[in-house]
Amino acid sequence: MNTLTHHLPRTSLAYLPTPLEPMDSLRKHLGDKCPHLLIKRDDLTGLATGGNKTRKLEFLLGDALQQNTDIIITTGGAQSNHCRQTAAACAKLGLPCVLVLSGEAPSDAAWHGNLLLDVLFNAKIRWIGARDRAEACAEVADEWRAQGHTPYIIPTGGSIPRGASGYVAAVEELAAQLDAMNASVDRIVFASGSGGTHAGILVGVKALGMNTRVEAVALEDLTGFTNNLSRQTAAFLGFDMAFDDDDFVFHNVYESHPYGVITDVEREAIRLLANTEGILADPVYTARAFAALVDHIKRGIYAHDETVLFWHTGGTAGLFARADELMSYLFTYP
Repeated sequence: MNTLTHHLPRTSLAYLPTPLEPMDSLRKHLGDKCPHLLIKRDDLTGLATGGNKTRKLEFLLGDALQQNTDIIITTGGAQSNHCRQTAAACAKLGLPCVLVLSGEAPSDAAWHGNLLLDVLFNAKIRWIGARDRAEACAEVADEWRAQGHTPYIIPTGGSIPRGASGYVAAVEELAAQLDAMNASVDRIVFASGSGGTHAGILVGVKALGMNTRVEAVALEDLTGFTNNLSRQTAAFLGFDMAFDDDDFVFHNVYESHPYGVITDVEREAIRLLANTEGILADPVYTARAFAALVDHIKRGIYAHDETVLFWHTGGTAGLFARADELMSYLFTYP
């Protein structure tokens, strides 16, 4: 039972607990100085190829159902993992879903990856170009209210305190798994795209008194947002919790190349994880975070006697939207 979040409305969507596994083959590949490596498999949450957003949606849609909502509106990019999982969750719950997507409708040949799945889950799609997403969602909600409906808006990534609570519960799940293994972790490393997963993990670690460093591989500048969301999430859950600057650890990979741009760094990360552990990484989030993890190991930032947990946040469907950007590298790899 999740004692930290048990008082919140919640609907069951994910296959939990997700596996907690060693990465022994990767560790052997990286050599004697490699720390002990674990991976938390939130790519296996089950809903629509899995991913971290399903944990948030259990709490967000639990609240929506309690409010007798009859349509869900959310937003993101064309290949949004969050939108794909929201569309699938709505299909499962029998709720109509509107996805407010940045950009323009692609050609028929480009309806692949997450976008293909959105259509399969019968989501209604509204393209908004470069408009502000929050404003566009509010406009769509007003349209549905005018027709007599009760819409529920989920912001980008579900990254509000109620959504972040999904990862507070996830940390409690992890702690139980570690206790069963008589193990602990020194560091948790993961990709952070909208800040909610980071805030939830940090609040959960602090609430349980875990001596664990929480390290986000940030794809955008999320420092201020995550700082505020962590405090808001703690307050939302009723925790009397203090934070200081040392709690917020960011590896800012967005400084090397922009969000969504795939380089040989991501391609090699995808290849390495697949070749050593048989695990798929998406090209935008998980691959970049995994590349940072491997880089830190190779540079000796993590001590060989530490235990480092890599929290896989999913996104597998995104691989198939970027296949052409991967295959040229894979075919030429020695």
